[in-house]
This record gives sequence, C-alpha cells and structure tokens, in this order.
Amino acid sequence: MLKELIITNLALIEKLHVSFAEGLTVLTGETGAGKSIILQAIHLLGGGKAAATWIRSGAETATVEALFELSPQQGIVLEKLAEMGCEPDTELVVKRVVSLKGSSRYFMNGSLATAKAVGEVMENLLSVASQHDHQQLLQPRSHLDCIDAVGGLWPQRLIVSQCYDTWTEAKKSYQELVVRERDKEQRRDFLTFQVREIEEAATSPGEDAALVLERDRLRASDDLIGLGKKSWHLLAEAVNTPLSMVRRNLVQMSSFDQSLAGLAEEVAGNCFQLEDQVQVIRNYVETLASDPARLDMVTARLDLLQRLKRKYGGELEAVLAFGREAKQELAEIEALDERLVSLEKEVRRSGIALGEAAALLSKGRKAAAQELAAKIRASLATLCFEQAAFEICFKGEQGQGLEGISRLGWDRPEFMFSANQGEEAKPLAKVASGGELSRLMLALKTILAQKDQVDTVIFDEIDAGISGKAAEAVARKIRELAGHHQVFCITHLPQIASLADEHFLVQKSVADGRTKTSISPLSAEGREHELARMLDGDSVSEQTLAYVRTLMARKVAL
Repeated sequence: MLKELIITNLALIEKLHVSFAEGLTVLTGETGAGKSIILQAIHLLGGGKAAATWIRSGAETATVEALFELSPQQGIVLEKLAEMGCEPDTELVVKRVVSLKGSSRYFMNGSLATAKAVGEVMENLLSVASQHDHQQLLQPRSHLDCIDAVGGLWPQRLIVSQCYDTWTEAKKSYQELVVRERDKEQRRDFLTFQVREIEEAATSPGEDAALVLERDRLRASDDLIGLGKKSWHLLAEAVNTPLSMVRRNLVQMSSFDQSLAGLAEEVAGNCFQLEDQVQVIRNYVETLASDPARLDMVTARLDLLQRLKRKYGGELEAVLAFGREAKQELAEIEALDERLVSLEKEVRRSGIALGEAAALLSKGRKAAAQELAAKIRASLATLCFEQAAFEICFKGEQGQGLEGISRLGWDRPEFMFSANQGEEAKPLAKVASGGELSRLMLALKTILAQKDQVDTVIFDEIDAGISGKAAEAVARKIRELAGHHQVFCITHLPQIASLADEHFLVQKSVADGRTKTSISPLSAEGREHELARMLDGDSVSEQTLAYVRTLMARKVAL
C-alpha cells in the first residue's frame, strides 16, 4: 500500500510530504485548489507523459517520490522486482525526476530504472479510476479486458495472440509463395540468363584493374621500347667504361691507404647493382612487344566487364555476389513446389491450433461474463439500482471461421444496461447517463480490485453526476472496498468524505507573491467544518453541523 508521497516543484506544489494509512482516505477542497495535481503526480510515477510546463516556475526539476509497503500476497510485484535485479524487500521507493528539457529519470529503491519497468511495477501496485475512465465503459474493447480480468483469462488470451501471430505469418508467407509460383517460369528464365552471362564471363575480383594496367602498357609500347633501349645503352656504356675505371682506381688507392677500403667496396657494390639493373632494363625491352591484336582483346574484355558492372553492381565483387544470389534463388525456385506444400500444411496446422485456443478462450469468457454480470447486478442493487438490468452479449461467434478472428479471439462482448424495470437492456453508450456510468464504474472497479493483487485503489471524482440516496449508496460501496483495500477518494460529496478514516484538505494560499497548493490532515473538528462547507459553502448553520455529525456517526454503524 502507499505509505508516503513526496512532491517537489510540481505545478503549484512547492514541497509536499504526506503519510497515509490503511482504509479510506479522502481528499477534499475547493474546485481548483490542486487536488488533480496529486493525481497527476501518481500518473507521473506510473510512466505517464510529462511536460516541462508542469515544473514550478523558477525550478529546474520536478520530483515525485512514493514509498510503498509490499505484502507477501503481491507476488507479481516481487517477481518483477527480482527479474529487474532489484532486491525484493518489504518496502519499495519509486521516484521520478522531470527536467526542464522534458527528459525524465526513474529510480526504484535508489537504482536507476526504465520507464517500462517502473510502469509494469506501478500497474500492479495501484489502480486509478477517474471520471474520464467512464468513457472507457462505452468502448467494447474495454469490456473484453474486464471479462478476461475477472475470469483470470489473460494467460489464455496471450496464447491466442501468439497462435494468431504464428498463423498470420504462415499465411502471409504462403500467399507470397503462391505469387512467386505463378511467375516462377518467367523468373527462372530470367535468372538462368543472368547466371549464364556471369559464369561465361569467368571473371575474378581485381581482373579489371589488372587489365587496365595492361591496356595502358600496350598503348605506350613503342614509347616504352624506345626509351628503354636508350636508357639501357647509356647505362651499359657508363658501367662498362667510366664507372669500371673508377672502381679499379679506388681499389688501387685503398692498397696505399687502408682508410679508403670501405669507399672502394661501396663503389664496387654500386657498380655491380647497376650492372644487374642494366640487365633488368634489357630483359624488359626485349620482352615488350607492340601487339595491336592483344590490345584489341584487352579492350574488348574491359568493355565486357564494364557492361557486367553496370548491370549487376559497381565492382566485380558485387557482380560475382549477384551471381551467387541468383543461383540461390534458382535453387529455391526448383524447390518451390515442395515449400508450398510445407507452408500449406503449416497454415492448416497453425490455424487448427489458433481455432482450438480461441474456442477454449471463448468458453472461458462466456463463463466469466456470466459471473461478472451477476456480480455487477448484485453490486448495482447496493447502489440504488435495484431494478436495473445488466447483461453481457457476444457479437463474435466461432462459426465465422478464422477469417473473423483477431489477436483477441472471436469474441466481441458488449455491456448492455437498463436502469428502469421493463425496459430492454441496450448498449451503455445509448442509455447510460453520467451518474449511472459513475456507479457502474465503481461497481466494476470494486469487483476487479477483489480479483487482482492491487492493494491501493484511487477514485478521482468518481461520484460525478450523483447525489442524494445514490451518493449514500456509493459512499457505502467505497467504504466496503476500503475494508480490504487502501482506498483514496478525491470527492466533493460529504456522504463519502464523512466515512473516511483519514481526511486531508487540499487548499491554495499566497505567500511572498506566489501561489502554492498544500495538503493537511484534518482533526475531528476540522472535518466537521470541512463537511459543513461541502454542504452549505460559507452559509454554515447549526442545522448543517448537526447533519454533519449525523453523517459522521454513520461510519460507526457501518
């Protein structure tokens, strides 16, 4: 349950630290006092969207922090914390920091956490029902969620979703293969031509670069031969006469002066190297020939390779890769018939599995719907709807076949309601008023709260649109729920506020030219005055206070 809540620099709240107890806690105050900010803080903790405009003027960040007491019965929360590497304990601190840049940081027990992880934990810690949630009752999709929750059918629903994904994926692959089968002959001829063209070229990576070098050499062969011969003769003449004489002279000089021995040896070595290089130039010139026929062949080969690169890729490596992929596709085309038969079997098998899972889920939903409808009728009877009719009808049917199925199964349930005896039950959207929706939402939340492991339930002005006898009935129902859950109720009804175990007053004040929202617990006397204000505003009389004391005395009777 929620033990403490700390809010810093959020909207009109500068600093707020509140401790809560078990049972029913109510928050009251004038319209616009800031009660919704409290709910907004809870929403932020659950991973709701944040905006920099929510940060109090002059502050860099807004912070919301909550301390929850965990019970052994909250196995789902403890398991999730263990999966996240957060050491399970009897207490959990959840914190969110929102910056002016719009970014957020989440913490659980002091460790950084992701928004998704915090959201998964928070949804199992508390449940919020606001006046805006009434609209969900008008959406048939939410009706299915309620039925699955009451029947504990979420695991089966997940199985149906997984079977549906498997079936649709197999069906999609089969349909794509059917299209390929229809065009396979044309595709086979096209691929065969491409593979043959690449294989007949018998190319290899880097061949084009080598051919470019050879082409350029053949084009300049006459110049290369002329320059080579001239260089060969000049160098050979220098090595054979002047350099040979220099070598001999240095050898003779070193016999007179030993210090010249190293120089003589070095010059001799250079002369021998030059002799070798003369031979290399000679061999190059003698093997180089002007070959117009070879030049034509190289040029033609380069043209062929260039065409292949334009058709199949910018480099020869890409051309060869294209050829390999085309051969692979040809092999797949050859095995297409076998693959089609296999996929057809897979579609049939996964379809049967989906149908069986959906049929089992539908059966469970029909039973859960009867249970839920009976409980809602019983709950409505305690909310001044003694003659109301409530039914759950199903539009989806198994007989539609798999074409009428979705990830949620076949079923399309819808809540049907009639507040008046003798009137046919009709869809909620057509017959329910705001006050009736409020009581229906309360009845539903009460039932769901008994099914899940959520300890804390928050009602935000769920009493909208009701008064008088209906208000007293709603107050008793909320009080009943508070017998086994921690319940928070933001309300304008004194009938509800009078039954609280704790009563907090939310109010605005101005200090140093700044408006701020505060929340404070009320004493017994303070509660009387606040309940009287809720009844008569500023015109509180002794009769009003007497009625307030009567209201507060009813809690003892309950």
